[in-house]
Amino acid sequence: MRSKLFVPGARPELFDKAMAGEADALSFDLEDSVPEAGKAQARDHVAGFLRRVQGRLGDKQLIVRSNGTDSAHFDADLDAVALPGVDLLNLPKIESVAQLLAAIVRLERAERRNGVTRPIGLLINIETPKALRIAAELAGAHPRVAGLQLGLGDLFSPNGIDREPSNVHATLFALRLAAAEAQVFACDGAFPDVADSEGFLAEAQMARQLGFIGKSCIHPRQVGLANAIFSVPPAMLEEAQRIVAAAAGAEGQGHGAFLFEGRMIDLPYLRRAQALLAASSRPLA
Repeated sequence: MRSKLFVPGARPELFDKAMAGEADALSFDLEDSVPEAGKAQARDHVAGFLRRVQGRLGDKQLIVRSNGTDSAHFDADLDAVALPGVDLLNLPKIESVAQLLAAIVRLERAERRNGVTRPIGLLINIETPKALRIAAELAGAHPRVAGLQLGLGDLFSPNGIDREPSNVHATLFALRLAAAEAQVFACDGAFPDVADSEGFLAEAQMARQLGFIGKSCIHPRQVGLANAIFSVPPAMLEEAQRIVAAAAGAEGQGHGAFLFEGRMIDLPYLRRAQALLAASSRPLA
């Protein structure tokens, strides 16, 4: 999931365009981009589209960001969009394991009502100081949790934190380690200035270097930038293949560590090579 394009639920004229675009994943938004008076209509738009495209998605991943679990809209969101073919439910404003587990119970009920047989995974937004502090606990709380997503706007702006490189790096690093502890993926959040391609690329490059799988996009022009940054170079995949092959040979000789093109390779480096190859064989995370 190199690129995840947010699609406002209140803008149905954008749905097919987004579907035909280059984003690896589409995230239909029922929360921040939809005014209170338009929540029900946006929910209907998204539900209708999801039912219409069911089974005709190719490799594109479908995500829905619901309203908060403590909002008046959450159960109606689940009833409408917990449908076959939805890969992930993006949960905002989660701040405790109890809140998360209660939301899962409600999701399970909606899935049963809608005939969902493949459980919908969860992408948890980390967008408050408390959520960041307990991010690993949230990520490991239930098998449905597939990944964590950073929300820098919500995390920084209300708390007077400048969105400058050292602050961004510190927050990305903390989230990535939390995801690694729970063995789930980490996805970078959105960059708000659509006209600032250099700023988007700088944050995306930082996230890639920290092991994030991709970045959220708020405009189609950001999608190609994200895809370029988070694509694994062919030379890196070829090297990973050589490392795995060399490891098999070394194991046959009873060696756990071995020299590879002048470098010492042991289990952590082998696992990195194996992970790169595994990820390259899957179009989506």
